[in-house]
Amino acid sequence: MACDFYHLATPGVQGLHPYQPGKPVEELERELGISNSIKLASNENPQGPSQIAMAAVQAALGESCRYPDASGFKLKQALSAHYNIAADTITLGNGSNDVLELIGRAFVVPGDEVIYAQHAFVVYMLVAQSTGATAVVVPAREWGHDLDAMAAAVTDKTRLIFLANPNNPTGTWFTGQALREFMAKVPDNVVVVLDEAYLEYVAEPEYLSGLQLQADFPNLVVTRTFSKAFGLAALRIGYAVANPTITDLLNRVRQPFNVNIPALEAATAVLGDTDYLTRSVALNHSGMAQLEQGFTQLGVNWIPSVGNFISVDCGRDAAPVYAELLQKGVIVRPVANYLMPNHLRVTIGLPEENSRFLTAFTEVMKQQSGRTSTP
Repeated sequence: MACDFYHLATPGVQGLHPYQPGKPVEELERELGISNSIKLASNENPQGPSQIAMAAVQAALGESCRYPDASGFKLKQALSAHYNIAADTITLGNGSNDVLELIGRAFVVPGDEVIYAQHAFVVYMLVAQSTGATAVVVPAREWGHDLDAMAAAVTDKTRLIFLANPNNPTGTWFTGQALREFMAKVPDNVVVVLDEAYLEYVAEPEYLSGLQLQADFPNLVVTRTFSKAFGLAALRIGYAVANPTITDLLNRVRQPFNVNIPALEAATAVLGDTDYLTRSVALNHSGMAQLEQGFTQLGVNWIPSVGNFISVDCGRDAAPVYAELLQKGVIVRPVANYLMPNHLRVTIGLPEENSRFLTAFTEVMKQQSGRTSTP
């Protein structure tokens, strides 16, 4: 009789389901036999990569026969200078997902509790489940984090809390004062992870990066990525900033050479490309306004967002709307797995991509309304 390998796996892994990424353009066009599709599903930077970063990648390819610098010294020095942080507080990862996993591996064992918010990034759940922890999911307030309720959910079994500011997929955010008050309530033996994947897009004056609170709260870990505003999603590079002791522990479980040479060089280069970042943010703000105006004209609701995406309420099950959009060559992101079955998350694209989405979405919504109103 064949061995049942599923039962050999750890209990946490047995219950996992693989992360579901946004549908690739190539896959859609292969399935439907269409072309000229657009993808607004994965919160990618629509302007393309920084040319300065790409030049650094091209120069780095000549070293492809070599292992990368395992310590990432050059990039850590660049991050240290750019954000005025100590190099020994930085852990580099193969995307910020990598460092989120490292934190779980370093601090969580079966039986511990991991707290995160309803409608929060699915990787927090994956970290909790894969480590055998008990997930404590705190109901959202107005689609965002209820920080008071999250603080009240802490028990003597709590080891890790995940926060996202802004949150994905809702785009909601909380103030620096709210974060400070939350941290003051959390015991110092509970590690708080603040995911700042989208902070570069935030223009709210009351927003505060967790980096500014770490001197007061050494249990606060900040994670960031180069995948969004810096346009390096394909190269997979992110990092965590934490007190040196936590950083040392993360590096004990980090895989050697987890970040490749082109990614290290591109990230170092793009930090200095201030024009690229300025264009990314400006393009996002104008695109957000474009989509909000379109939703207003169509008469649909959305969740106000400070990220590079927006979640729109279809007023009904969004799955058929998503499917019809695919037929029109427009890929967005269904978020039923985030307990948001009536919403679609739409990445802010180029002006012409936003227009194409709005046209297709308007057509589909009118078609859907006509079908539901037919006696």
